[in-house]
Amino acid sequence: MELSLLHMWEQMGWFVRGIVIIMAIMSVWSLTVVVQKWWSLRQAQKETVKFAPEFSQFLEEDNLTEAIRLAETYKKSHVSIVLGGALQEVKPLIQDGSVTVSDINSAERAIERNMLLEITNLKRGLALLATVGATAPFVGLLGTTIGIVNSFTGMATSGSGGLSAISAGIAEALIATAFGLMVAIPAVWAYNYFTTKIDNLTAEMTYVSKEMIDYLIKGVSGEFGRSRFTREFNATAGGGNTPIT
Repeated sequence: MELSLLHMWEQMGWFVRGIVIIMAIMSVWSLTVVVQKWWSLRQAQKETVKFAPEFSQFLEEDNLTEAIRLAETYKKSHVSIVLGGALQEVKPLIQDGSVTVSDINSAERAIERNMLLEITNLKRGLALLATVGATAPFVGLLGTTIGIVNSFTGMATSGSGGLSAISAGIAEALIATAFGLMVAIPAVWAYNYFTTKIDNLTAEMTYVSKEMIDYLIKGVSGEFGRSRFTREFNATAGGGNTPIT
């Protein structure tokens, strides 16, 4: 005897129906997160592909003003968001030639703060996918267990036995487990995919931020960084009468 899904739905108890409805809500919720996360990461990566080479080129040309303007242009790039705050912080210092090592450290801390906030933003929604992937099979199993209990209870009440008497009920109950797996598998796949993608984006942010810090350390105007320490050391050494070997 073939049973359609509609017929099984009509034969389900209210508890099992509630389980199926809950999993349907979980499925729609997780799919919504997947679509939104995929679109936002796609936009961020698309802008970063354009931003990173131009930004590196401006640093090589010692054109910090254009680098800052570029960072302000790309609003969705994760790399641009991370570097934007640090660039704004260090720009006035570079313009008046008063940047010191402590200022570079401040810029580096600003990058770390922005990166922490951006990583948190990128990971938003992953907890939901992990929760759906981990709990959906158990929610389905709960529906199956209750459905089987109802089948055996009905068999005991009617006084009829045999496999044919309970097979329909067991089939209806197992639908809950199947539904739970159908909800959990895409959620787990999406969670692993986005986790790997975010790790790659984090590596991009770290690489470009280190590139900017190296640029600042090497010196924009010669008034900070290692060159500053070198001049102070030479001035101290030259002021004494004892040659330094």
